[in-house]
Amino acid sequence: MSNANVAEADGTTKPGHHKRTYTGVGKKELKKEIAKLPKETLALWEKYGADESDDKESFQKSFIRHVTTTLARSIYNIDNFSAYQATAHSVRDRLIKRWNETQQTHTEVDSKRVYYLSLEFLLGRSLDNALLNLGLKDNYGGGIKELGFTMEDVLEQEVDAALGNGGLGRLAACYMDSLATMDYPAWGYGLRYTYGIFQQRLKDGYQIEFPDYWLNFDNPWELPRLDVVVDVQFCGSVNRYTDEEGHERYAWEGGDTLQAIAYDVPIPGYGTKNCINIRLWSSKPKRQFDLTRFNEGQYEQAVYEQMQAENITAVLYPNDNHMVGKELRLKQQYFWVAASLFDIVRRFKKSEKPWSNFPLQVIMDKIHTHPTLAIVELQRILVDLEGIGWDEAWAIVTQTFAFTNHTILPEAMERWPVPMIQYLLPRHMQIIFDINLFFLQKVEKAIPNNRDLLAKLSIIEESTPQFVRMAHLAIVGSHRVNGVAALHSELIKQTIFKDFIQFYGESKFENKTNGITPRRWLHQANPKLSELITETLGSKNWLKNLDLLKGLKSHVNNKDFRKRWVAAKLSNKVRLADYIQKATGVTVNSNALFDVQVKRIHEYKRQFMNILGVIHRYNTLKKMTSEERACVVHRVVIFGGKAAPGYYIAKLVIKLINSVAEVVNNDNSIEDSLKVVFIPDYNVSVAEIIIPASDISQHISTAGTEASGTSNMKFVLNGGLILGTVDGANIEICEEIGDDNIFMFGNLAHQVDDLRHAHRYRSVPVDPSLQAVINDIESGQFGDSRIFAPLINTLTHGKDYYLISDDFQSYLDTQKLVDESYKDQEGWTTKSIMCSAHMGKFSSDRAIQEYADQIWEIKPVPVMTKKHI
Repeated sequence: MSNANVAEADGTTKPGHHKRTYTGVGKKELKKEIAKLPKETLALWEKYGADESDDKESFQKSFIRHVTTTLARSIYNIDNFSAYQATAHSVRDRLIKRWNETQQTHTEVDSKRVYYLSLEFLLGRSLDNALLNLGLKDNYGGGIKELGFTMEDVLEQEVDAALGNGGLGRLAACYMDSLATMDYPAWGYGLRYTYGIFQQRLKDGYQIEFPDYWLNFDNPWELPRLDVVVDVQFCGSVNRYTDEEGHERYAWEGGDTLQAIAYDVPIPGYGTKNCINIRLWSSKPKRQFDLTRFNEGQYEQAVYEQMQAENITAVLYPNDNHMVGKELRLKQQYFWVAASLFDIVRRFKKSEKPWSNFPLQVIMDKIHTHPTLAIVELQRILVDLEGIGWDEAWAIVTQTFAFTNHTILPEAMERWPVPMIQYLLPRHMQIIFDINLFFLQKVEKAIPNNRDLLAKLSIIEESTPQFVRMAHLAIVGSHRVNGVAALHSELIKQTIFKDFIQFYGESKFENKTNGITPRRWLHQANPKLSELITETLGSKNWLKNLDLLKGLKSHVNNKDFRKRWVAAKLSNKVRLADYIQKATGVTVNSNALFDVQVKRIHEYKRQFMNILGVIHRYNTLKKMTSEERACVVHRVVIFGGKAAPGYYIAKLVIKLINSVAEVVNNDNSIEDSLKVVFIPDYNVSVAEIIIPASDISQHISTAGTEASGTSNMKFVLNGGLILGTVDGANIEICEEIGDDNIFMFGNLAHQVDDLRHAHRYRSVPVDPSLQAVINDIESGQFGDSRIFAPLINTLTHGKDYYLISDDFQSYLDTQKLVDESYKDQEGWTTKSIMCSAHMGKFSSDRAIQEYADQIWEIKPVPVMTKKHI
């Protein structure tokens, strides 16, 4: 708030100074604050706060200013990295203007906001995205060229923000892009990881993890808010007392306190002034340095608190193969939601509206089970700190939260030991017990005497020790639950959440199929194809209405259009071949079929089946004559992805891929008809090179295990075909593009349980083709077979849980269909064009529109032109 005007000795008044608050002034206070400022001051702000022009000359002036003042360099010592920094700061200047206008507009309109809670925001590089979304790339490109640099070299200097790992983080980034583009009032909340998940390197074919030092250099895309500090409490005890009105209350006291420091990341929309925000929290100790201990020579103890605190936001997903790691993960999750809830509640309280209006102003979407403690934290705030009755508070909580489930795998449903929560969060554990009791009482009243159902629905798993089922808590504490693909949404109702259907009915559960942003995944990643599409359709309107891609169908037989389509694909393949050479040292033929599987390494995603198929192909090629091989489609099989540090089997899959690659790539007898490549340290920027170059991509999860997938959408949008199982979003993609333009194989989801039962209790022989490949591995053809014994055991002693044997022959047969189709290049080109033309459904704009209308109930708030005050 502002201080009142201060009287001077001469009788004049001196205007009071605005006191910085964490969330700025509220709607009611804004006009009062402006009215207190002298007209002369307002005039100066108007005069000198005008927007900078976006023309080439203005950029060059801004560039040189940042080189000399921000970077303290000159014309004599500026390199490509410095040119990147100066360009990024120039763009950031314009972003911050839009960010301020957006936040001021949202404050004045005072509309309902959505808060997107995700542990991951896999943003990728920001400069190119900002230039394209702000419409600055042409002017900036020309300006940087006259200054002696190329935009391509400048863009290459940026390091990917290490704020995510896989599809969850990239989906969050796509959704933030769409929220900004569609003018929705939104904030994202996450963590600012010091070292990301890890940097992946290969040594002797094994994955080796190194810290990702992405913050070693000044990050122009984040705004440190060092004055926005939230205390976060752990441990301690709970004191029960009676308040002045005779009500029983609880106070959480003592324990340890850490501090959450805010860093803001502006997210610009495309073709709009809307620029929303992701707030990331960094952990710091309450007391950073113990000088007394240092002076006593206890140097390690002097910084112990600092190290313990900073561990919380050191890495994404700490290894939880041990109890210390599990505890760190739980602390990480609570630290994140506690700081975020404090910020959200504080912003609401500035509106001075009653608490009953909270769900009308705030909607929080929990992405996966990671932020589920936010339910408990909000209930604690309302009951313990705001003095609201339990039932009224719980009604507010359940109307505030929505839950987006991203998996069907039971092992991915988080469970925390009750003793651990009791130790770290004693008050929260009490609240969880109460939530569970009151919920089960409602179940008992609705469905009496069904103890089995009570046990299944209970948030507390009765084991030794007891566990808290976070997915159960997320369902009970949310007013809507959704899956992320049509099949996934049906399967969760039939399997992991089926018992909740018995109590709630189906109305609480719905589907919201995932989507991707075409601005990043076609316009930015594939500029030549984007240019061709824009020229063909006559405008860039398709970037905000992806359904317009259907207009490409009328050009599918146009010879010039087809020629340019093929040329764009070849250009992308040449670019990828160059990158493969630099990253791995392997030379590949750009005219070969590029067969790609890039995603997180996991057994259910079945990279193992892919490399087993490669071995089968390799040995088939070796048995051919040179004349026979001349008729075979040449393939480059490309892998990429990270395995979790503690996931031994997944890391062995990477080792096998690299061992096979070593043999295949050095076997001259097959005459370059097959190459195998594992691209290390797969991230968004690498994906932007790989995806536009793909001819066929593999999405081959065991049926019923992949929630949706979004990489499949990116490949198809760029004119790549799919080889996939009937799983996740593959099904809906097939429905949109047609059976003729996709290669599907394998058993169906409803068959999986019976097949697993047969493997477990009967003697099911291994597929003969698969057995031959296993024999090749065990013979030592690809190195010491003992290394791969645990992998082979998953197929034999492990009862082939992911059904590789059951799907293997179908997989090989479908691969033959791919080969035959690729030989018909004209037919393949038609398939490629038709794939892209039918991808309108899979825009993240469509997904966000559905969330906004049907779950979040929020409206667009276009940014108004602001005076510069």
